[in-house]
Amino acid sequence: MRIFVRSLFPMWFALVAAPSWAAHGYALWGDLKYPPGFGNFAYVNPAAPKGGELRLVSNLRVSTFDKYNPFTIKGSAPAYLSGLMFDSLLAGALDETGAGYGLLAEDVEVAPDGLSATFRLRKEARFHNGDPVLAADVKHSYDTLIGPYTSPAYKTALEDVAGLDVVDERTVRYRFKRLNREIPLTVGGLPVFSRKWGMENGKPKQFDQVVMDIPIGSGAYKIGPVRFGKDITYVRDATYWARDLNVRRGTANFERITVKIYKDNTARLEALKAGEFDLMRFFSAGDWTRRVTGKRFDTGELVKGEFKHKLPSGFQSYVLNTRKDKLKDVRVREALGLAIDYEWMNRQIFYNSYQRVAGLFGNTDCQATGSPGPEELALLEPWRGKVPEAVFGPMYVPPRTDGDSSLRGNLRKARELLRQAGWEVQGGVLRNAKGEVFSLEYMDSNEGGARTIAPWMRNLEKLGVQLKFRQVDFALYQQRLQKFDFEITSLAYQGTHTPGQEFADLFGSKAADIEDSGNHAGVKNPAVDDMVSRMTGAKSKSDLVPACRALERIIAHSHYLVPQWTAGTHRIAYNAWRLALPPVSPPYAQSEAWAIDTWWSKK
Repeated sequence: MRIFVRSLFPMWFALVAAPSWAAHGYALWGDLKYPPGFGNFAYVNPAAPKGGELRLVSNLRVSTFDKYNPFTIKGSAPAYLSGLMFDSLLAGALDETGAGYGLLAEDVEVAPDGLSATFRLRKEARFHNGDPVLAADVKHSYDTLIGPYTSPAYKTALEDVAGLDVVDERTVRYRFKRLNREIPLTVGGLPVFSRKWGMENGKPKQFDQVVMDIPIGSGAYKIGPVRFGKDITYVRDATYWARDLNVRRGTANFERITVKIYKDNTARLEALKAGEFDLMRFFSAGDWTRRVTGKRFDTGELVKGEFKHKLPSGFQSYVLNTRKDKLKDVRVREALGLAIDYEWMNRQIFYNSYQRVAGLFGNTDCQATGSPGPEELALLEPWRGKVPEAVFGPMYVPPRTDGDSSLRGNLRKARELLRQAGWEVQGGVLRNAKGEVFSLEYMDSNEGGARTIAPWMRNLEKLGVQLKFRQVDFALYQQRLQKFDFEITSLAYQGTHTPGQEFADLFGSKAADIEDSGNHAGVKNPAVDDMVSRMTGAKSKSDLVPACRALERIIAHSHYLVPQWTAGTHRIAYNAWRLALPPVSPPYAQSEAWAIDTWWSKK
């Protein structure tokens, strides 16, 4: 399974244009949690000692890396490089949603009409080479990221930006095409890098040719020793310009962060048990329950920790590529979902560790339940006939196989849906009027994917559907995803408390035709585009919530995604003899990011 995160920027926050605001930070719907002049974020230890080493395992599926540029499309950059090496104008707090505080920028001012945001840079901000961070560098970074050599998701996310003006040496003003509550945040979260990165003989190289050039950022770490195919070490910048800044106090505590690379999950697990690295997050319930054991766990050197969080549940799903003829009919897609026996899988495979995903916005205010309210209906009614009729009824609930429901009943319903779509069993095989066999390919690069998909394959066989498992190496997997060359795959999308323009990349009609966009399902629906536009243009939370709930209903009832499962805790095994952690786990932190940012070394 690919962990799909369109988090292109080191920190992604959600802000809203409101009456003119000039301050040390910016809040989405109300007051900032932290006042001007605050000392540090509440979840850090401001007196944490600096030094020691954090040894991590790469969170990427690639077996190695072949570039230091994390922004271009081709190739693979080392894990964690962007967040460690590049600062942005604003920084977010891990115990607050919808807020950002000045990092490179000492303040942000949003115009009364919401059509511009002005950032004033700190005089002390410095790149790793000692150069000051200037407005020209901010403009260069923006112009480069929306250029032809970076991920198209940048263009989608920044579509509402009309331009960037250099007001003076340390002041930039972003101009916006329309009111979009998250755009001040989006531009505030862009990575900023030096104009000198990629210079050769005094001239800049084409950005896709900036490959192994050492990045010139302003973050807390620089690249240290590298052993290609084995590991990369980031070394803390002893002269890091923001080390005493309130948004950075108590963070970046390790002198070195070494990220090790292993070929597969088994090798990673055995390396953890052997003490080769200090921390690993677990996504496999089977590994966590049965295989995270050994002498080092018995002695207390290694500890299993489950940390509760308040993050959105996300929408980890099987993605159905509607560009393929067999998957164009919504009845076919619904039938495929009816063949999943999640309750059996949770008991037999997942040790009852998970909850079923239902929609896009689980565990947030945007989650749709029951029947649409008046505000949602007002948005949906103009699209009647262009969205499934079920959208106007109760919110989609994934089929169950317990209580009054059963797998047999679900399969009967699925068979009828397939018949209505023109597919009937002939000689034990599902065929259409042309005699074509209904066969599909599930593509994965995870060696453990076959075990999870096998129960679904068996149930589909009962309907006459042939689902074939195709394992490919990760490089080919990425390539085929970028080109939308697949029928079914599995992606884990992170959720958000503040949805906005990123959903145009995930489900927008324009993105469906852009290679390497996030719209893997190939969604092309003007109703979806309208809801995303209303979400990004919302002036208040009361405008946002009906729009995102309406979007969730359309996507769920269109069955582009077959929902999988989620967990309410971070499962982390860590070395308690080497690592110390703050007493408070921030509710909105990703697990590795929390450890990298705020833990410290005991040695």
